[in-house]
Amino acid sequence: MSRLVRSFAFRWALGIALWSTLLSLTLFAFVYWQTAAFMQDELDQVLRHEVRYAARDPEKAANRIETWISEDLHSVHFAGLFGPDGAKLAGNLDGRPLDLPPDGEVRRIGMQVAIAGRRLQEDLWSAAASLSDGKVVVVAHDTDEIDRAKATVVRALGLALVPTLAFSLLGGMLLAGRARRRLASTEAAVARVMRGDLRQRLPVGEAGDEFDRLAQDVNGMLDEIERLMEEVRGVGDAVAHDLRTPLTRLRLRLERGREQARDIEELRDAVDQGLVWIDQTLEMVTAVLRIGEIEHGRRCAAFGSVDLGLVVSEAVDLFEPLAEEKGIALSIDLDGTAPAIEGDRSLIFEAIANLLDNAVKFTPPRGKVRVGLVRRDGETVMYIEDTGPGIAAGERAQVFKRFYRTERARQTQGNGLGLGLVAAIAKLHAFSLTVSDGPGGGCRFELGCPTTSGRF
Repeated sequence: MSRLVRSFAFRWALGIALWSTLLSLTLFAFVYWQTAAFMQDELDQVLRHEVRYAARDPEKAANRIETWISEDLHSVHFAGLFGPDGAKLAGNLDGRPLDLPPDGEVRRIGMQVAIAGRRLQEDLWSAAASLSDGKVVVVAHDTDEIDRAKATVVRALGLALVPTLAFSLLGGMLLAGRARRRLASTEAAVARVMRGDLRQRLPVGEAGDEFDRLAQDVNGMLDEIERLMEEVRGVGDAVAHDLRTPLTRLRLRLERGREQARDIEELRDAVDQGLVWIDQTLEMVTAVLRIGEIEHGRRCAAFGSVDLGLVVSEAVDLFEPLAEEKGIALSIDLDGTAPAIEGDRSLIFEAIANLLDNAVKFTPPRGKVRVGLVRRDGETVMYIEDTGPGIAAGERAQVFKRFYRTERARQTQGNGLGLGLVAAIAKLHAFSLTVSDGPGGGCRFELGCPTTSGRF
């Protein structure tokens, strides 16, 4: 029982029932107030008319009040004509009410009246007016009619409250039951997710209401969690695989150095080679940690205005000696009208440097690498194109994943983290990042940089 009381369905149904009952009470109270006020106003107008009509002609006053009395079929009309000394001259009232002023206004006054041969103390709606000769005419009406109407409305209210409450509870239970069924299916899906089934998704209806929108948002979150978990597993496997090779080499090199070194110089060479492999391993771990730091948005505090043209020029200057050494023609084409963008200057430089490093690394001697900055569709686009072997269309969606290396790239030194770092930096800055065929047969990378980033 306590579980039922605490349930969402019960509380929702009870809330709907109480709200419906409150609205019914308010409606009945309004009807009661309007009915009573209307009947009272009608009676007041009749009494004012009758008392003024009787007082208009002193000589006909007695006849007029007798007519008022004679028209009564239910013994609810009362009237009296009284002399200046208070003596009764006509009517069925024995005496003039002393607390009823003769101003023609209607008041509720208690007085004795004769009804069916009996004298009773009754409350009457009464009005009195003075005649020109000093007499006073009184016209009254029984209050029972209005009181009965009020009692009828109150009784109807009492009788209607029980079915109103019952039907409200029933309607609330039906509505709450429907919502409860939706919640039950959602709870079952969430329970399966909690048990580790990240492929499970919440049911989404066709109504497009708040429940459906919430389910869609949660499903989107689960999609991202599943992607991240897959990425974590993939990164873990890739790290383990890529660390095993240099660590195995390091172990073998140190063992050989210990067993085969004939002098201190050979042992120092073995240690130096081991340090190189350790540095490569540390670089890979540092790159992974750096990508994670960037993906979690921890560098947003360093955002500011960045002159992208200046950053691109500095990156080209950095790689120009390496390009000359390989016999590669490195050119730059900047649009001087490109405005500044918002971002982290050092991270943007790092992304451009990684793209340039790949372009120079994979472009054969006497090849070309071109870096450009143009304005297109309201954003600044930085591109790097080369005449290298390019990237197959089927692999372009994979090259930005951590540790992924194309078949051609496996023949060169690297750990497959450079483009993953570029993708993380682009995502942090809300930049678009695409790869396509280059005009010279290689590939072309583009960074689309909005003039005003969505983060600001």
